[in-house]
Amino acid sequence: MTNPSRLDAFTLPIRIYYEDTDAGGVVYYANYLKFFERCRTEWLRTLGQQQSVLLSEHGIAFVVRGVNLTFLKPARLDDLLQADLAVERISHAQIFFRQRLRRANPNIAKSCDTLVEGTIQVVCVNAMQMKAIAIPPFLRTQLEAWQ
Repeated sequence: MTNPSRLDAFTLPIRIYYEDTDAGGVVYYANYLKFFERCRTEWLRTLGQQQSVLLSEHGIAFVVRGVNLTFLKPARLDDLLQADLAVERISHAQIFFRQRLRRANPNIAKSCDTLVEGTIQVVCVNAMQMKAIAIPPFLRTQLEAWQ
């Protein structure tokens, strides 16, 4: 695993379906959070971790503590987007992500339009008590490789 520092350290393709849009064919703003969540979940899978296993075997979960998004351009029905992720910082119990959604710009070779960008803060919690706890060492080692 490399030590990625670019915002596209991990990328997940996202297709926009009818269910993601409003009556005008534009993605409903709250769905961007779902796309970012899918990206973080699939990134975790690339580390060999599944949220269901972390919950059942270790009693931990990651919950969103803070979100700051900037909406630049709308995504539309049938668009193929790229959800990008980079780990900005890891603290005792939290992970700070930078994320963005991009759409390929067919008018400019190798160019993408950034549609949404932001930061997401997640905290590791004891799932039964819903209290913040330290990120377990076995997981911290994997996460730190992405800083």
